[in-house]
Amino acid sequence: MAGLRERGGSRIQRPWSVYRASTFELSNEMIGLALAGNSQDPDEPVLEFSVACTDLLTPALDRKPNSFVAVSCTTPPQAFWTKHAQTEVIEGTSNPIFLSSIAFFQDSNINQQTQVKLAVYDVKDRSQGTMYMLGSALFPVKELLQERSHRLDLELRSAENQRVGNVTIAAWQMEERQDQRMSVGRLPDSINGRTMLPVDESLAESMGVRIKYSSLCKDTLLRSVFGGTMSRMYRFPTTDGNHLRVLEQMAESVLSLNIPRQFVKLLLEEDASRVCELEELGELSPCWENLRRQIVSQYQTIILAYQETLTDLNDYRGPSFKASNLKAERKLEFMPTNLHVQRMRVQDELGFEHTYDVITIGAPAAHCQGFKNSGLRKLIQKFEEAKKHALSSSQSIVYIPQDIVRAKEIIAHINTLKTQVSYYAERLSRAAKDRSASGLERTLAILADKTRQLVTVCDCKLLASAIQALNAARPEYIASKASPSADSEQVVLRNDQDTLLAKWSGRNSRSSLHADWHEEEWEKVWLNVDKSLECIIQRVDKLLQKERRPSVSSQDSSQMDLQGGATKKDGSPSAEEAYPGEWSEALYPLLTTLTECVAMMSDTAKKSMVFLLMQDSAPTIAMDLSLQYRRDVVFCQTLTALICGFIIKLRNCLRDNGFLRQLYTIGLLAQFESLLSTYGEELAMLEDMSVGIMDLRNVTFKVTQATGSSAPDMLPIITGNRDGFNVRIPLPGTMFDALPREIQSGMLLRVQPVHFNVGINEQQTLAEKFGDTSLQEIINLESLSRLNSYYEQFKEVLPEDCLPRSRSQTCLPELLRFLGQNVHARKNKNVDILWQAAEICRRLNGVRFTSCKSAKDRTAMSVTLEQCLILQHEHGMAPQVFTQALDCMRSEGCRRENTVKNVGCRKYAFNSLQLKAFPKHYRPPDGTFGKVET
Repeated sequence: MAGLRERGGSRIQRPWSVYRASTFELSNEMIGLALAGNSQDPDEPVLEFSVACTDLLTPALDRKPNSFVAVSCTTPPQAFWTKHAQTEVIEGTSNPIFLSSIAFFQDSNINQQTQVKLAVYDVKDRSQGTMYMLGSALFPVKELLQERSHRLDLELRSAENQRVGNVTIAAWQMEERQDQRMSVGRLPDSINGRTMLPVDESLAESMGVRIKYSSLCKDTLLRSVFGGTMSRMYRFPTTDGNHLRVLEQMAESVLSLNIPRQFVKLLLEEDASRVCELEELGELSPCWENLRRQIVSQYQTIILAYQETLTDLNDYRGPSFKASNLKAERKLEFMPTNLHVQRMRVQDELGFEHTYDVITIGAPAAHCQGFKNSGLRKLIQKFEEAKKHALSSSQSIVYIPQDIVRAKEIIAHINTLKTQVSYYAERLSRAAKDRSASGLERTLAILADKTRQLVTVCDCKLLASAIQALNAARPEYIASKASPSADSEQVVLRNDQDTLLAKWSGRNSRSSLHADWHEEEWEKVWLNVDKSLECIIQRVDKLLQKERRPSVSSQDSSQMDLQGGATKKDGSPSAEEAYPGEWSEALYPLLTTLTECVAMMSDTAKKSMVFLLMQDSAPTIAMDLSLQYRRDVVFCQTLTALICGFIIKLRNCLRDNGFLRQLYTIGLLAQFESLLSTYGEELAMLEDMSVGIMDLRNVTFKVTQATGSSAPDMLPIITGNRDGFNVRIPLPGTMFDALPREIQSGMLLRVQPVHFNVGINEQQTLAEKFGDTSLQEIINLESLSRLNSYYEQFKEVLPEDCLPRSRSQTCLPELLRFLGQNVHARKNKNVDILWQAAEICRRLNGVRFTSCKSAKDRTAMSVTLEQCLILQHEHGMAPQVFTQALDCMRSEGCRRENTVKNVGCRKYAFNSLQLKAFPKHYRPPDGTFGKVET
């Protein structure tokens, strides 16, 4: 700071890029314009100034002050002062230069008559918050604007009217935004003695467009998703003598409530559908009927819980984020905790802006259900062990896991293909009615393809075995005790009044079921579908041949297709005129037969698969649904954060062709960082979170054009079920038109989630000394492998110029190698893992997420540290102010206000003893922490 003071003397320099120095007095009209200059962009302040003090005097001459400046204002006719902002505390100097600037945004409602009071305080004990006012100074806004250099030097006067020092105010922003950034054509050749290189005008234009339309407050898309934006401004010196202009923002999202409402509704529909499928199985023998009733009863209990949750979510009228002190509230358990977007916009010396976003969220976990029985990882493991034990009993059906997965796939395929066959059968009938030869051929080809796909799905051994099992469960079924069949394994069932005995048996079994008759019947069913289709194909061929026969010698058959049933040029009557209804009458009975055969085949196949799943789930249904409920809660929280991250990343990169190509080619990288300890309840939270993140692999995105321009039209829409969810992201027409053809056509966009955790608190110290850190090591190793795999995919199909540019001298392969070394190092509290993973994510166009238990305290330390690391490594912030900048963001930045939003107290929930266990860079400045609710 001394070096900076020498360069600038007693004057704070304003970089040339921020505004053009005025050489004339501002008239009243110009003053009004100056204040309204950024009225078109709510993200930008209408007035901003920096503050510095010199020659501060304290009563104790041997002690230099720890000072900060509190800024209050009043605008006539208001007769009282309103505190507006304050700077950070700078310790041990009589000449502090404050990094946090004082910004007035649109909602400040200031004008040229506004009076501003600067009160300078000396903090005697930061931890206790004891302080006294050294002195104060007043000035009207009008005076600052009329001053030629937009700089005021004022005396500080104590309460006794004694001079106690000077305060300097230097305004930064004085004209329209478009003028603020000098056009490329009039950039000077040199600035402050530095040679300036020419800049590509197209780049400047595209940057300007992106900046103008990605405001959290103004942008059509972003303002429909985010709200409650708060902003802070900073000016940080760079190594080359300029200043960085930094806007820090934090906003909550309406999706915190909107997504859980949609998600729970989908779960309700899925489970209600499952109950319907079970009810539609038809009459079962008493033993199977009892089992079905038990399963349906369990489902009805869970459905009731989802209905109550959906009612609670629909009735909720609170803020659009869930405060950390409500994380265990049952009514809101599907909502993510303290979900916000943390944004940093950096304007460099050329006036170009760079935006960095991180989604912050309390660790997705089932707080309401507690952690005594561990988290999802161990619960899933216990469930699988219980299932194996149940399946080893003679009272249970044995199906291998692949059979269960296959059964679910068969049901999904049948539902889809049956609908498609019906649709194309109807279209074929319409083409016949319209007598469109080309339409008939086209539609028949699709119908044949879909029908054959359905037959292929239904022609499998698993289905045949399941049909036998379902038939054996009917009351009228009498089990045959014939000799074992030859080679293949089959289901063996004994259908008693009070016993369910079923297991796989082979050639050595003495009680094998002889069910050839049922196999033959099933084969007839799908063969009938095949034959019905062949009849339609043959009949269409005959119709088309008859249509073409009269004109073979004179016209090409393709021309006849175009003419259809129109009158011939030579005046001879067409086939349509000879027999208008011939095609419809010929195809109608065949299409009816096909549709009926498909319905019979689909119904039989689906019921058998539902019965198979019923048998599989029966022994552990209560445990299964309880586990599924917990997994749903965790996944919903994680999914909400992912959707927020996807939307803001897509909006920021709407004109980044490299990113968009990467998005539809290999998918979006979603990198989750957590700071949870591997001790006590947080270990179970980490288990929950890791499963929720990995479940995101079943999520795809699809970008569509919004049907309207209102905010609800821009909200995402979720479809699907637990086997796979799709999220439709509506964009305004102008934004949608900017997308590449592949995305516009509806290509599904995949997600590749990775998760790195490093515990940093005192509980992690206990885990490292007396506990177990293996879960953290496993999670980091798994994610390292996936991250390397993602980069390998990138290198195979995409060029390096798809990636953003970086000032770093370390290439991506080297960064990945360093990350691998750190992950394998088993070093305690190795936060290098988090820093390197975050940098790799940014350089791979990924989306960043940061979590701790409540996303309030440790998360605040992480995101502010990340912001300062970016400023230093990517934008040349002077290293000598790194610590001061970090403390400044933590004491006066948006994350300090996040603590107020959550618990009503402007302090981080740490104590001095805890912080001794924290890595050095994760400790907040004195006076900003204390014992508060977490």
